[in-house]
Amino acid sequence: MKLEGKVAVVTGGAMGNGLGIVKVFLKYGADVVIVDYSDQISKTIQELNHPKVTGYKADIRDAAMLQGIVKDVIAKKGKIDILVNNAGIAKLEKFVDMSDEVRNAHFDINISGTWNMTKAVVPTMIEKKYGKIVNLSSVTGPMVADSGEVAYATTKAALIGFTKGLAMELVDHHINVNAIMPGYIMTPMVEGIAKDSNQSDPSSVIQGIANGIPMKRLGTIEELGELAAFLASDESTYITGQGIVIDGGSTLPETMSVGA
Repeated sequence: MKLEGKVAVVTGGAMGNGLGIVKVFLKYGADVVIVDYSDQISKTIQELNHPKVTGYKADIRDAAMLQGIVKDVIAKKGKIDILVNNAGIAKLEKFVDMSDEVRNAHFDINISGTWNMTKAVVPTMIEKKYGKIVNLSSVTGPMVADSGEVAYATTKAALIGFTKGLAMELVDHHINVNAIMPGYIMTPMVEGIAKDSNQSDPSSVIQGIANGIPMKRLGTIEELGELAAFLASDESTYITGQGIVIDGGSTLPETMSVGA
């Protein structure tokens, strides 16, 4: 029960990677607060049916709303030990065709939303002289990219810079800041990317992705949750400012055509 007694806030925790993180955090004893824009949040909390999970429906682009949520959480629970900035979007669209609206949605949610949530939580962590911040970046952007991912890749690369800069500023306050860099995890976001790529047969896209991964499968949300739990626990005390890859080896091959 390595997260027993800890209070964790997880953005985008109603589905996908966020739900995997919430489930694993609960398994390890954390008190989990989900912040999510989707109406799915109520159903998720009902299905989890766990005394240690609560939630707020909120748009992370609204900094004032997040400040109010953090104030309410502290009033009810006394502290916030862990913040997981998981909420984000990914929509495939070619750069030359991309509207400012699509670009801004990526920037406003993936970058500014993470900034807003962190800005709301950090003061209480500084006050308590303790904190674990985990940002969800990606291998897309910092390491690799496919056509149509310019907006998404830009935001995820930015989160690595955010992680490193913030880690340096907060290290003297005993706050660790790290990033998770997933490859393909089986989530609604990946299903959406598959549909964007091939609306008539998205399953073929998923199979194609799996074929290109050395482990020949996509990761599970629970596997990602286990990594998040490690970075959120005191097992990772001497790790900060790092991006940890979890991708089934998808970034290992130099090519797909060379080798015995």
